[in-house]
Amino acid sequence: MEIRMARQEDLQELLDIYNYEVKNGVATFDLEPKTIAQWQVWFDAHNVDHHPLYVAQIGERIAGYVSLSPYREKEAYRTTVELSVYVAPAFRRQGVAAALMEFILDVARRDPALHTVVSVITSGNDASCKLHDRFGFQFCGTIPEVGIKFGRLLGIDNYSLTV
Repeated sequence: MEIRMARQEDLQELLDIYNYEVKNGVATFDLEPKTIAQWQVWFDAHNVDHHPLYVAQIGERIAGYVSLSPYREKEAYRTTVELSVYVAPAFRRQGVAAALMEFILDVARRDPALHTVVSVITSGNDASCKLHDRFGFQFCGTIPEVGIKFGRLLGIDNYSLTV
């Protein structure tokens, strides 16, 4: 597995990984698949200003990706980033998410402009919660029933890590 900065030619595979979760899972509260144009805007907002985007490549395929995105738009949050990690279904349970987490947290720790990494995880996603626990994230509470997907009310669990 190679972990490297995301490139423009990765865009479609990144979109496919994300849209799979939009259509089939609850890791994102998006209800409609993103278009390539929408995903380009997201892509362009990364790898600038302390908001990196990396991919895990296995052979010729993108196995997953990890990003640090702005936590909120208000300036006081500028030292806080939100971590997202997604793994393609064919590569799950193979250590891809853990490798990506370890890599991006090392990047965050070396960036003097960053102080806190947060993750917002859909309640009940035990694998993601355990992954965050493994890397020292602190559970900061649940906000119950804040979203509806597939006819179910879903909550979110908030995690943070000081880097």
